[in-house]
Amino acid sequence: MSIEQEVREAFAQDGVLSHAAEQFREREGQTQMALAVARTIDQGGVLVVEAGTGVGKTFSYLVPALLSGERVLLSTATKTLQDQLFGRDLPRLVAALGLPVRTALLKGRSSYVCLHRLDQARHDASLPERGSLRTLAKIEQWSKSTRTGDMAELPGLDERSPLIPLVTSTRENCLGAQCPQFKPCHVNLARREAMAADVVVINHHLFFADLAVRESGMAELLPTVRVVVFDEAHQLNETGVQFLGAQLGSGQALDFARDLLAAGLQHARGLVDWQRLVAGVERGARELRLSVGKQYSGAKLRWAGASPEGVAPEAWQDALDALQQAFAEAARGLDTVSELSPDFGRLHDRAQQLSDRAERFAESCPDGSVRWVDVGTQLRLIESPLDIAEAVRTRVLKSDPDNEEEQGRAWVFTSATLGDDPKLRWFTEPCGLDDAEVLRVQSPFDYARQAALYVPRMFPKPNDPAHSQRVAQLAARGAGVLGGRTLVLTTTLRALRTIGDAMRQEFEHLEPVQRPEVLVQGELPKRVLMDRFREGSADGRSGCVLVASASFWEGFDAPGDALQLVVIDKLPFPPPNDPLVEARSQRLESQGRSSFSDYSLPEAAVALKQGAGRLIRRETDMGVLVICDTRLVAMGYGRRLLAALPPMRRIETEMEFDAAVVELVAERNAE
Repeated sequence: MSIEQEVREAFAQDGVLSHAAEQFREREGQTQMALAVARTIDQGGVLVVEAGTGVGKTFSYLVPALLSGERVLLSTATKTLQDQLFGRDLPRLVAALGLPVRTALLKGRSSYVCLHRLDQARHDASLPERGSLRTLAKIEQWSKSTRTGDMAELPGLDERSPLIPLVTSTRENCLGAQCPQFKPCHVNLARREAMAADVVVINHHLFFADLAVRESGMAELLPTVRVVVFDEAHQLNETGVQFLGAQLGSGQALDFARDLLAAGLQHARGLVDWQRLVAGVERGARELRLSVGKQYSGAKLRWAGASPEGVAPEAWQDALDALQQAFAEAARGLDTVSELSPDFGRLHDRAQQLSDRAERFAESCPDGSVRWVDVGTQLRLIESPLDIAEAVRTRVLKSDPDNEEEQGRAWVFTSATLGDDPKLRWFTEPCGLDDAEVLRVQSPFDYARQAALYVPRMFPKPNDPAHSQRVAQLAARGAGVLGGRTLVLTTTLRALRTIGDAMRQEFEHLEPVQRPEVLVQGELPKRVLMDRFREGSADGRSGCVLVASASFWEGFDAPGDALQLVVIDKLPFPPPNDPLVEARSQRLESQGRSSFSDYSLPEAAVALKQGAGRLIRRETDMGVLVICDTRLVAMGYGRRLLAALPPMRRIETEMEFDAAVVELVAERNAE
């Protein structure tokens, strides 16, 4: 039986999948995508699939991948999605299909507790605070019983904890085979399991981090698999450019200085003037930060010439040279004691890498890349390619003509949002996939019945100082009736704070029992915010309002009655003053293309689709989407953005909005 026939039978109404998933029903779009994936696996090649919300794309690529009998590499966007894929979806399907498949989960080093650094942290006198000692004790206790060492297993650990970098490793500080804990190392265990598995689940960050340095791990895995699937592929380009360029930060310098001093005093006290070497690095990092000045704090400074925009070239170059020399001097000092401890050998490599990187930034920026300085409490020097197209063509898709297995490799890229045109150029162009087969599968949801879109016409313009206040008032108006169950998505952190504060004020007149809790991104860890939002709306009491930005535009899933109103403050155009955005726009203009039509509009369309996609997650969900930006109906380009959204029914007036919200409450109470 062919793989396509097996896939058809699996997705039939009475097929094996009907026993694997609750409320499974045959969906034409899901089967269509699964058959396209099966053909690609069978014949080899590149397939790009945009699968609308509700299609069930995970099953659509997993079923043919598992039935193929090939070794498979699955990459998704985040560690949370990795855990979901590995811990829920894969086991369910493997059991349903009755296949003897070995699966493995592989994350980056920083996801696993490092037994060597955990031991060092016990003796670290500079632990941040008393609470850190309690957290450290908790990690130590857990480390004795965990099999995987995956920090995600540790309940209640804040992902923002300053302890995490102290008890996990990075490529820079890992001792490798010289480590006294090399044999029981959790990273090595995870890699060994991945090498022996039939299906390996990784994330995009790990894929590109490994591609950038060609270290063991992915570099070993990729040649041995014939099927590679990238889920949530819309994040590939932005993830890839982070790793395919170069970065040097004052934070990196200070971390190196801290590790240098600790190792020097522990293993070779008196043999080298460690205090002097450390002082040189710290002074170099401080002088580089001071050369920028306080007036640019929080800014991204373009850097096209000898120094970043607005920074005196001579002071900048002197500081950069001094930092480079400090790293080089530290490397020379470490070289004299490298035989005494494996820590010194790794620190020497780090010092040399940091010295080389500082030297690279002293030279001119290569063609096809852009450079800028991110100014915060710490300083980050960043060099980035404009996209990943060249790397994908030459380092990912390129196959060895003498290797028959590589010639027939199948590549599948999929997401719910990959562009706003039939060829999905927003995704395929920057990812170097111009020759890929493209498939678009529409969502099965009945949006005209399930959802309504309201764009208020009598509203302050997006740049009006009163805009955020009005967004808060409108969102509070709907949330007050719904009892929370509202997600407000903002395009800036400033609007996030303004709207969050204003909504809390809007609810002050309500009795505490009727007052929705307003959750604001940044005040609690992301996982806690998401759990509290869902629980607040599910327990029968007044629910929650979540005001969020950035990562909450996607990946936030609150199906059912938990979320019934999504409010978007402004059209999510890319910020024109961002150096990467500006460089991409300039490149398009130099090619005779329109940066607005070919870059800014598609970017906004994809982000808008992602935000709107938070509202309807199941066939039974009902809700209202509000976009508080009059440009959507007043400007000609608004039609293109509206066309990118699901086909919701339109609400024209505030009175209709009020009625739609009341109707949601009535339907919820009638259930």
